This record gives sequence, C-alpha cells and structure tokens, in this order.
Amino acid sequence: MTTKHWIGIGIAAVLVLWAISVQRGLVQKEERVQEAWGFVQSQYERRADLIPNLVATVRGAADFERETLEAVVDARARATSMQLSADALNDPQAMENFQAAQNQLSGALSRLLVTVERYPELRANQNFRDLQTQLEGTENRISTERNRFNTAVREYNTAIRLFPGSLLAGMLGFQQVAYFEATAGAERAPTVEF
Repeated sequence: MTTKHWIGIGIAAVLVLWAISVQRGLVQKEERVQEAWGFVQSQYERRADLIPNLVATVRGAADFERETLEAVVDARARATSMQLSADALNDPQAMENFQAAQNQLSGALSRLLVTVERYPELRANQNFRDLQTQLEGTENRISTERNRFNTAVREYNTAIRLFPGSLLAGMLGFQQVAYFEATAGAERAPTVEF
C-alpha cells in the first residue's frame, strides 16, 4: 500500500471515531432528558397519590363546597389519564396537552386550598395540615424537576443544533425536545376573594 492509501485510511478512521464520539454524546444527552422526564412524572404521580387523602380529609368538614372537591377529583382524573412517554417528548402538541392537564389540576388544588381558609376547624385538623404541607412540598419538587428537565432539554437541543452534532443528528434520528413552558397568564398573581 502506498502512503496515499494509509493517509486515506487514517482520515477515514478519524472520521469514524469522530462520528462515534458525537453519536455517543448525543445519546447520553438524550438519556439525560428521558431521566429528567422520569423525575417530573414521579413528582406528578406523588401529587396525584396525595390528592385522594386530601379530598377525604376535606370532605369530612361539614358543608364543604362540593363543587370545589369535584373539580379537584375531575382534574386529578384528567391529569392521571394523560400520560406522556419519553418517546413523545419531541411532540410539542403532546407536551402542551400534558401541561394543560397538569395545570388544571394545579389550579383546582389552589382553589381548594383557598376555599379551606373559610373553615377554621379544617385548618386546625392535623391530618389536613400534614397533607397541605406534603402537597406544598410536592409542588416545589415538581417545579424543581421541571427546571432540571428544561436544563437537560436545553443541553440536548443545543448539542443537536450546534456543529458538529448538527451534521449527524438528523441522519441518526435525533430530534429537538419540547420544553416545559409557563402557562399563559402565569406572570399575574391570582386573585383571592373571600
């Protein structure tokens, strides 16, 4: 073999090693996105598991607004029936639908907790206070995990859009993933009326 052949083989080997390195990096970032999504789902599931206990505790209060409880129960049913697999994360419409269901549940829970303010005996109930504390903690965990998810998505999306990842991402089937976005109107504080 001539020197030209060896140079050609060397260049080809470098290109193959480079492509393998880029592909491995993209796979690792994609896996991080899926892992972060699993953490988000875990926190949503934790919240959904707490709600029946909260509703049962509140239901025990005399004359509690039935429609408020029904709104929470219905929102929970919608939120838990909508699953978004890690494979569907690159579908912005599916992500938007999932977010909408979770936001409805958050809104219903907020209305429930505001309504509870009218019931001093319920606020004094230790079980209720414990559940309220757990739900508040869960909401904080959800927020934290959504932020971590968005960080993983940013790193992944950046890697597939910047050179050299952009050269191989499309050929290897890597697609951008949708971010969690704030709900329209989230920048305004809710109005609380008694």
